[in-house]
Amino acid sequence: MSVSRDPINIAHKLSQFDELWTQKKIAGLNDYEIKLAKLKGEFVWHTHPETDELFVVVSGRLTIRLREGDVVLEPGELYVVPRGVEHCPVAEEETAVMLVEPTGTLNTGDAGGPMTKAAEPLTS
Repeated sequence: MSVSRDPINIAHKLSQFDELWTQKKIAGLNDYEIKLAKLKGEFVWHTHPETDELFVVVSGRLTIRLREGDVVLEPGELYVVPRGVEHCPVAEEETAVMLVEPTGTLNTGDAGGPMTKAAEPLTS
């Protein structure tokens, strides 16, 4: 097996796309995907019944609304939404995040709807 010795530059990967609320896969880890996304505005309330969801804020500011109260993340901070917990990400300004989730996890979890998108590979 050939092993890459090239690091992944997160800022470079983020510069390669502008779409909001679209997850871009940049790496794999066992049965997990490492994804980047740019967010602005309010997403949909949803849960992931089968998995936790890890958010790491790269730039901007992210509020994760929970029924029990909001979690506000600044750059360099992370939060794990436990499996089955209903949440709604909100970004007042454009915010870049890294997500770690099992391969195939839908961005809208159990909610479905028009914002549902599969993660797209970002290879260059």
